Parts: sequence; C-alpha cells; structure tokens
Amino acid sequence: MSSTRPVVQSGFTSYAPEKPSTRWFVCALLFAATTINYMDRSVLSLIEPLLHTLPFMGWNPGLDATHQDVFNNNYGNIIICFQIAYGVGLLTAGRVVDKLGTKIGYAVAISVWALSSMGHAAVASVVGFCVARAMLGLGESGNFPAAIKAVTEWFPSEERALATGLFNSGSNASAFVAPALVAFVTTKYGWRAAFVTTGSMGLLWLVVWLLFPYNRLKRGASQTQANLEPVVAAGAQKGFFTLFGELGKTRQLWAFAVGKGFTDPIWWFYLFYLPKFLNENYGLDLKHAYWEIVAVYAVSSVGSIAGGALSGIVMKRGYTVNQGRKFALLVCALCVLPIMLVPYMHVISPGSAWPAVALFALAAAAHQGWSANLFSTPTDMFPASAVSTVVGIGGAVGAVGGATFTWIVKHYFSLHPMLIFTMGGCSYLSALIIFHLLVPRLGVRRDAVPA
Repeated sequence: MSSTRPVVQSGFTSYAPEKPSTRWFVCALLFAATTINYMDRSVLSLIEPLLHTLPFMGWNPGLDATHQDVFNNNYGNIIICFQIAYGVGLLTAGRVVDKLGTKIGYAVAISVWALSSMGHAAVASVVGFCVARAMLGLGESGNFPAAIKAVTEWFPSEERALATGLFNSGSNASAFVAPALVAFVTTKYGWRAAFVTTGSMGLLWLVVWLLFPYNRLKRGASQTQANLEPVVAAGAQKGFFTLFGELGKTRQLWAFAVGKGFTDPIWWFYLFYLPKFLNENYGLDLKHAYWEIVAVYAVSSVGSIAGGALSGIVMKRGYTVNQGRKFALLVCALCVLPIMLVPYMHVISPGSAWPAVALFALAAAAHQGWSANLFSTPTDMFPASAVSTVVGIGGAVGAVGGATFTWIVKHYFSLHPMLIFTMGGCSYLSALIIFHLLVPRLGVRRDAVPA
C-alpha cells in the first residue's frame, strides 16, 4: 500500500495518496461517461426536424394543422416517457449501485443506456420510441449516483468537489460535441445511425471500464472513510425499503434533497429559456444565437471546475469540511442573484444581447459550482454504502421540483416574469439557509447515519 498523508476533517479522517494519477484517471472516465450520457439523451432533440418525415409520427407538411398537433403530441409523449423513467430510476438506481458496488453498478447502468440508445435505430412506431426512451431514462439515472460514489471512494474530502466539478462539466462538453457529430452522421448515414454512433461510444467506454482494475487499485489508492468500514459493511446489508425508511429519518437526507429540489429546476429553466429570450427580445434565432449559447455553456464549465475547487482551497488553508463546503455554496448562491436583472436587460441594453447573456452565463456557472459542492455533501454526511442511494433520492426530488417549477412558469411567466427570475435568483440562498438549519455541521458521524 502506498504511503498516505492524513487530512483532518470534521467528523472523520480521510487519506490522500501521494501519487494522484490513478484517481484522476478515474475522474477522466467519469467525465467521459457523463459526456456520453448527455449526448445519448440529446440525440432525439437534435434529429427532431428529421422525425417530421416519418409517417408513423403523424405529421405531414402537406396536410392540415391537425396533423402537426398529432406530431407534437406524439413527440411530447416520447419525451415524457424519458422524464418519468429517469425520475423513477433515480429512486432505485442509487441503491442498486450501492448494493452491487461502483464498478459493477456503473457497468450495468451504461450497458442499459448504451443498448437503449442503439435500440432507437430499430424502432418503427411511436410506442417503440416511448419504450426506447423509457429504457434510456432508467439506464441514465445510474450515472450520477455511480459517479459520486466513485468520487467518494477515490478522493479525500478536500478534492471531492473539484473532482465532481470536473466530471460534471461533461454535461456541458456534450453541448459542443453532440450537435456537430449528429449532424455529420445523419447527413451521411441517416438518423438511425446517430443513435448507433452515440450508443456505441458508451459500449467502448464500458470496455475500458471493465478492463480497468478498479477494485484492486482502489484498496491501495484510497482509505477514505476507512474509520466507517463497520458502518459501511452493515449498511450494505440493508433492505431497499428499510434503508429508505431509515434515511428518511435523517436531517442530512432532507438537507441534500431540499438543495436539489430548490435548484435543479432553475438550471433547466435558464438553459431552456435562453433561446426564447434571445429570440423574443433581440430577434436572434438559433443559428444567429449560436455564439451566445456556446458562451453560456463554456462559462458554466469554468464555473463547475472553479466552484468545485473553491471548497478544497478553503479546506487546505486549515478550515473544516463544514466551513469549506458551505463557504463555496454561499459564494455560488450570491453569484446567482444578478439573474434577477434579466427581465430588464432588453430595456437597459436593447442593441446587444451580450449583457443579458453575461448574466445567464454567470448564473449557469454559479449553478454548476453549487452543484459540484452540493453533490459532495452526501460524501461528507453518509458512509459509502449509502452515498449512491442518497444521491438518487436527491435527484428524484430535483425532478419533482423541476416539474413543479415548470408548472409555475407555464401559468405565471407571461404575466410575472420578474417573479420567476426572483424565485430563480433567491432559490440558492434559500436552499443554503435550510440546509444549514438542518445540518449545522457537515461531517460523518456514526450516530447520524443508518447503522
């Protein structure tokens, strides 16, 4: 076993190996998996114009508007199938990963979503698309629970948020890679080939993952949460509903769930609303708003990494996990507040969209930094055997929050846009306040987690 240096934390001690190359290779694998994850889910939206040519989708430009409504309804149902399956999968995928272990659990997840992605190429009906999207959602729900668990096993606390920020930036990287790749493949080989291409990338990743001696090297590379091994071993034997019930009694789970439920919906709202905002206020369609949208994704990637590094920098200066993590969350929450000015930007700057884009970019970057640190808090509060389960539950709450916020936006945005942006700007501070009230001090304690 390699020599290690202890890192004193709030509640327990972890150890960081002197040779970090192996754990950063694991982080690179997590980044690649997350990029592929988002590429697979984005293919359908990227080929949406081509779906109009498929008779079974129910729309034909030569027919009346009723047939266009049929297409929109079918397309919407296909998307809903993914969303429902993804939300349900988050509740169960985390526990599956905790039971099987990170290596096998992650392998199962990416196998399901890669084969499901490729399965889209074989469908010839709306029902077929619905089934393929549902299976894709179930498989993809395992990505973040497995990735966070891997970070827990390989990284000491002061590096976990940075590692999370790095692999989570794969969600932004896919926005640069997927459009160009899908456009090239569909032009040359047709829309079915796009699903085969991205799905096969997942299978290639799976080969590398299975060949990598994850478990053998992990034992020599990391002893994070080593003092909790008895708790971990006991937790691994918990039944599905028993563990859920015991976790539900902990303030730590509710703190993480509130953080996800309050802020996940805001991230998706910003990204979905940005093209609409640029079109309505500056007359920019998707083609002419390309660089503005790319800028938001690029800056958000920087925020993901910088925000994740911030808590580690604070901890390495001698502060506790509690102080480092919450300081980073506070900085990110404050950086979101200027988004409340967006409804006025077309008046303040009617000739240029860039000032408004800068606010969106700052908010998106702050969210990604927030997310990197929030995702790391379960590793500070729970033993490794429960981390994936907690992350999955929190993700499911985030999905419910997203559906709720979407309903609010649908009914009130046109009348009260300032209200929506105020809610978005204040959500992060509100979540942090509630988080702090529920968990005044971060750090794993034996009496605070299911034994």
